[in-house]
Amino acid sequence: MLELKHIGYTVTDGDKPIDILNDINLTVDERFVAITGPNGGGKSTLAKIVAGILPPTSGQILLDGEDITHLSITERAKKGVSFAFQQPVRFKGITVHDLLSLAAGKPMSVSEACSYLSEVGLCAKDYIHREVNASLSGGELKRIEIATVMIRGTKLSIFDEPEAGIDLWSFQNLIQVFENMHEKKGGSILIISHQERILKIADKIVVVANGTVSDIGTPDVILPKMLNQSGPCSALTDKLK
Repeated sequence: MLELKHIGYTVTDGDKPIDILNDINLTVDERFVAITGPNGGGKSTLAKIVAGILPPTSGQILLDGEDITHLSITERAKKGVSFAFQQPVRFKGITVHDLLSLAAGKPMSVSEACSYLSEVGLCAKDYIHREVNASLSGGELKRIEIATVMIRGTKLSIFDEPEAGIDLWSFQNLIQVFENMHEKKGGSILIISHQERILKIADKIVVVANGTVSDIGTPDVILPKMLNQSGPCSALTDKLK
C-alpha cells in the first residue's frame, strides 16, 4: 500500500516561490488507480515524486508502512516501485534483449524475452536484437518500456500517460496488458491518463488540479462530473468525448 501524507512541492522563479503541489493526501491500495486532471495541474510531478525522481518539499511517503520519503529512485526500485516515463529513454548500444534482462535482474532467454514483447503487441523476432535507440519510434519504445515494467512485477507500477504514442496499437490491448499484469504479478498500478477508456477500468480516480486533490471516487461517480460540470475538470472534456 502506498500512502502520501501532506505532500508538497515548491519551486522558485527568481525569488518567488511557486507551489506545484500543496498538501496532497492519498492512499493507493487498489488494483488500478488513475490520476487525471487538467494539464499543468501537477499529475506528472506527483508521479515523479512517488517514484523518487523528484524530492518532495514537504510531507511523507510510505510504502507498506515503511517511510521511503528520502530514498533515491534506485532504492525505491529495490523496494518495489517501477516507473514508466511519458517519453521513454533511449539507450544507444543496448539491445532490447539486454534491456529486458536488466529489468528482470538476471539474464533472460530469448524465448522468455520474446514472450513479453508479444504481450505488448510487438513481433518479437523483429525487435529482440535491435538497439534501444533512435531507430525505434516513440510508440515502439513505449511498448518496450511497458514490457520492462511487466517483467519487474513490483508492488507499485506507475505509468505516466501510457497511451501516448501507441495510436497503432488499440487501447483495448493496452488495457488487457494492465489486467494481465495485475493477474500475474499482483501489486497496484497507478496510471496518469486523460483517456476515458483507461479511466473507466480504474478502481479509483483521483483528480489533481491546481496542485491539489480536487476530487476522488469511482469512475461512475467521477466521470460524469468531468464530462458535464465546469470547474477544475472542465479542461478534460474534449479529451474524453
